Amino acid sequence: MIAEPTFAFLRKLAANNNREWFTENRALYDSARENFVEFCDDVLQEVKAFEPAFYDTQVKDCIFRINRDVRFSKDKSPYKTHLAAGFGPGGRNSGRIDYYFHLQNDESFIGGGMWQPTAGQLAKFRQEVDYAPDTLKAIILSDDFKKHFPMIYGEKLKRAPKGYAEDHPDIDLLRYKEMFFWKKFSNEEVKSPGFKATLLQHMKVLKPYLDYLNELFYGES
Repeated sequence: MIAEPTFAFLRKLAANNNREWFTENRALYDSARENFVEFCDDVLQEVKAFEPAFYDTQVKDCIFRINRDVRFSKDKSPYKTHLAAGFGPGGRNSGRIDYYFHLQNDESFIGGGMWQPTAGQLAKFRQEVDYAPDTLKAIILSDDFKKHFPMIYGEKLKRAPKGYAEDHPDIDLLRYKEMFFWKKFSNEEVKSPGFKATLLQHMKVLKPYLDYLNELFYGES
């Protein structure tokens, strides 16, 4: 379970995002990270039951660093105010569309999908929607999927993309430049004994969409 002290650390870090405070409170970070890693390891072991390609994935390779890359950012705060994990074969750097778990005070979520695709990937996505829209629609418009992920997120064109008619029957889907889904959870939900089961259920529901994208972009699900 995710413990309250982990959220307490993240709140304190958000209010004191500097190296001096972090160094003085390193023990708080170490404890929060340990709690997060243990929880993610429990999740990963159960994910392997429905994601066989994850068989040799280790949790240490799923956890993102808390340090921010500030080289090209106006915000020079040195630390992220969240903890995060990317669940994919081999970890967060799998190169595939994977499950992303984000833990933050009042902003925790599970999600995944087409986020900042390359021009080539977006072209493939639109071509697939144009030629075989029913495959995608059967996934994201199913009752179970909409129950768990009722909203589509991502940047969207105001008009039809180049090469597609404004009156295309699936123009609403074709206008998306990104298409990802997430489910937010309150701190109390995350700290509850049943949260791991809830998280895993959302991941199972999300899986067909991630498989769809991975097959489309990389030729593997």
